[in-house]
Amino acid sequence: MPPKTPPTSSAATRAARDRVVQFSIFLRNKVGAFLDVVRLLQEHQVNVLGTTIEPSADTAIVRVIVSDPDAVEGIFHLHSIPYSTWHLIVVELKEAAHFGEVLTALLAAEVNIYGAYALLTRPNDNAALALHVEDNECAVSVLNGSGFTILSQDDLSR
Repeated sequence: MPPKTPPTSSAATRAARDRVVQFSIFLRNKVGAFLDVVRLLQEHQVNVLGTTIEPSADTAIVRVIVSDPDAVEGIFHLHSIPYSTWHLIVVELKEAAHFGEVLTALLAAEVNIYGAYALLTRPNDNAALALHVEDNECAVSVLNGSGFTILSQDDLSR
């Protein structure tokens, strides 16, 4: 078997653009904290495309997918908003019944799901499910092989 060659810079750039970035924002658990962040993003023409919130007594972890991840990193740095990032996969669901098929395919491949949430937008007029999984490459391969479409950041940001 010939050795694998590293991706070209254009292939590497495309792969980076394809990745969907989730921001985990660390906020004080107070009324309006998340709204303040959303308004800040809107002031910079950035939309929240998906979200989930994990509250606790004093803090909340707000996870978001946004229309312009590069801009958000700069905004968060400028405003000292603590965050981390993680790459997710986003699978298109043409029908609600396909949700079980996604889970079945991932189970068959023994891919652990750490988190999931629906997006607020409907790319291609279909539902979309964001998945934080143990192994993105394996999950993408399994879901593509099962006939599902994996959406890129570019697909979501249109």
